[in-house]
Amino acid sequence: MQKHLHIVAFDVPYPADYGGVIDIFHKLRWLKKLNVSITLHCFQYGREQQAILNEWCDKVYYYKRSKYKNPFIGNVPYIVSTRSNDELLENLCKDSFPIIFEGIHCTYFLTHKKLKNRIKIVRNHNVEHDYYKSLELIETNFFKKYFFRNESDLLKQYEKVLKHAQQILAISPSDHEYLQKNYQHSVLVPAFHANDSINIKPGKGSFLLYHGNLSVGENNHAALFLVNQVFSKISYPVIIAGNKPSPELVNACKPYSHIQLISNWDNEEIMNAVSEAHINVLPTFQGTGIKLKLLNALFVGKFCLVNKLMVENTGLERACIVTQNAEEMIKEIHLLWNKIFDEDAIAERKKGLMQGPFDNEYNTQTILALI
Repeated sequence: MQKHLHIVAFDVPYPADYGGVIDIFHKLRWLKKLNVSITLHCFQYGREQQAILNEWCDKVYYYKRSKYKNPFIGNVPYIVSTRSNDELLENLCKDSFPIIFEGIHCTYFLTHKKLKNRIKIVRNHNVEHDYYKSLELIETNFFKKYFFRNESDLLKQYEKVLKHAQQILAISPSDHEYLQKNYQHSVLVPAFHANDSINIKPGKGSFLLYHGNLSVGENNHAALFLVNQVFSKISYPVIIAGNKPSPELVNACKPYSHIQLISNWDNEEIMNAVSEAHINVLPTFQGTGIKLKLLNALFVGKFCLVNKLMVENTGLERACIVTQNAEEMIKEIHLLWNKIFDEDAIAERKKGLMQGPFDNEYNTQTILALI
């Protein structure tokens, strides 16, 4: 018998070009593959309606996100209060099918009496109050810093709403441990992603790559760290790819002819670079959730060089070269530059990624067992 499901998305999940929407889009794709009828609800704030979503969903509803609200009034986090559209509640009440709320962002109606007898599942993309606290720590703009601090405090209090969900889908082992300890009904379902198989080209690449949305403070911080403390100390060709690089990052790259900063590649061009690079260098200084760009690099790229925070408690540690600081990164780059990523390395990568938690089909079956 065909199963039916509502999915409430915090953003329009196409194009699938950043962390959270990558998880949502490929979840839709796999649920459709396994014959689930999906009613998708999307909040819009900058992205257009996407007809392609009708290929995976029976119905798609769009709602304007109410971004005019004052983020410093009330006790509901801004990311939640701006997604409080009454039309969403009305559409959810048209039937009695289970609901997945994508992120705590979408949980405004989780406790509503009209949904009292429904199966309600919350997909946690991060422990959000930790995520916003980390954004505060790296932010330099005073207003943004204050917003992140306030939002973190509100989210920490609001998070108790999760006890009203029948299940919570944690995205990483560390998040699962935290959510299980506090709410007792967490299930580990790692991130969905574009890769249904390992597709790595054996051999040697000709450059190092760092990629990410450079308008995000976390990624800008990582890119500046790499330029100033790692890439400026080596002579191998380097590409940094991502949209909207900060003036500070642009200026940091200028003195170095071997560092190329590219801000106009689309998702396909970036994925091609991930595949062609000899080493994907992916540090982070914000260790919540799991980084989808790391998963992509492991499925299609050769060597992956990371810092401990990028992989700690993710289950991906053995697939990467893990370093503690800039000096260790430089040392490993020199060691890896003349190594070939051969068929044995590809076989080892397959063994680590395609047997269990990072298999999209396996994770879809886990969700289906809950509904």
